[in-house]
Amino acid sequence: MARGSLIVVGTGIRLAQQCTPEARDAIEAADVVFAVVPDPIAEHWLGTLNANIVSLQPLYGGDRTRTETYEAMTDAILDGVRAAKRVCAVFYGHPGVFVTPSHEAVRRARAEGFDAHLLPGISAEDCLYADLGVDPGRLGCQSYEATDFIVNARKIDTTAVLIIWQIAVAGELTLRVLAPDARRLAVLVKVLLEDYPPHHVVIVYEAATLPITEAKIQALPLRELHTATVSQLSTLYIPPLSRPQPSPRRLALLKDMRAAT
Repeated sequence: MARGSLIVVGTGIRLAQQCTPEARDAIEAADVVFAVVPDPIAEHWLGTLNANIVSLQPLYGGDRTRTETYEAMTDAILDGVRAAKRVCAVFYGHPGVFVTPSHEAVRRARAEGFDAHLLPGISAEDCLYADLGVDPGRLGCQSYEATDFIVNARKIDTTAVLIIWQIAVAGELTLRVLAPDARRLAVLVKVLLEDYPPHHVVIVYEAATLPITEAKIQALPLRELHTATVSQLSTLYIPPLSRPQPSPRRLALLKDMRAAT
């Protein structure tokens, strides 16, 4: 008797250009493809790979919170798996980065005894590193979701890069609103001013989503961040304030180790 299975993939940010061969194969081989992609162009492209596309995008909106929307998406995906179908769930970018239904669907499918996997993809973070010329291995990098960063008492290292995701919904606690609000951005600024000077130049970044477009890069002083034009795709990049300083105590530990050998 045939059993259902689940494979979760990402389209990358520029769709056909950044969708991996592994992800493309999974889309083409599926009995049904559940898709959460940002626009009709993306859905049309998926339809060229597999005729049985079910868009989950309409689950957003109405009276649902985002939590309720993610639960509905997870249920739809698992219903396909339980119906003994080879299911492919497709998400924009990397399927495991800021995508709650992908992880939850894999977790539940495995708990019910189904074969379930999540494949890596190209995320907005990958594009940011390339477009801004950032090497996280050289500079160090901290990465937080915007509301999480505002609400929780994070300890920031200003000698490393700081990346704040989903700034359009920074401080939005109802999980119902997707539109940006300058007042909430102003709150984010106040929190960041605890560690950074107001004149520190930051960048609002959006990766290019089509081959004919370019990345959007807005550089401005931190104190003016609330005046920036942002969307659901906007990410905040904050460069280091200074270089890290070597720790004499930690250097001594290395010297002691060498002396002991």
